[in-house]
Amino acid sequence: MHVTVTFRHMESSDALRKYAEEKSERLNKFLNEPIEIHWVLSVEKIRHIADTTVVANGATIKAQSDTQDMYSSIDTVVDKLEKQVRKHKEKTRDHKIVSANIERAAEGELAAEGELAVEGELAVSTASSRIVKTVNQFLKPMSVEEAAEQMDVVSNDFLVFTDPATSNVNVIYRMDDGDYGLIETRTK
Repeated sequence: MHVTVTFRHMESSDALRKYAEEKSERLNKFLNEPIEIHWVLSVEKIRHIADTTVVANGATIKAQSDTQDMYSSIDTVVDKLEKQVRKHKEKTRDHKIVSANIERAAEGELAAEGELAVEGELAVSTASSRIVKTVNQFLKPMSVEEAAEQMDVVSNDFLVFTDPATSNVNVIYRMDDGDYGLIETRTK
C-alpha cells in the first residue's frame, strides 16, 4: 500500500500524517495490492477538509469530508471510503460468480436438457450459441398504439411494455418489411 499525504494551507504535521496512514490500513482488508491512497488535508477558515482518492483493483474511489476538526474529517472520510470499497468488492464478487456460472454453463457443466438457471435468470445453452449480452428494460404501461408510436421514435427493433387494460406483458417488434409484430402474453 502506497499512502501519500499532502497538506494545503496548513503546516504539515507528523501526527496527522501518521493518523491518516493508520486509518488507511482499514481499507487494506477489502482491496488487493497494489493500492494507492492520496490524502489532501487542507484548512479553509474554520473548515478542516480531508479529501482522499483510492486507486486499486482498476477502480478509483473518492471521498471528501469537512468538519471543524481534522481528525474527525479523516474518520468520516475513512468511513465513506469503507462503504464504497465494500460496495465495489461485493459488486465485483457477484459479477465474478455470475460470469463463472455462465462460463461453466457454456461448457456444459451446469446444462440440463438445454436450459439452466443462472442467478434467477433463465439462460439457454446450446453447443453453438450462448448469451453474450443482456438488456434490462423497464416495463412501462401503454397501449399497443402508443407502443407503435414509441417504436417510431426509438431506434430499437423491439419494445417490451404492459397493457394497462389487461396488465399483461407484451412485446412489439419491427419486422423486415417495416410493419410491426405483437407478442401478447397471458396468464393461465
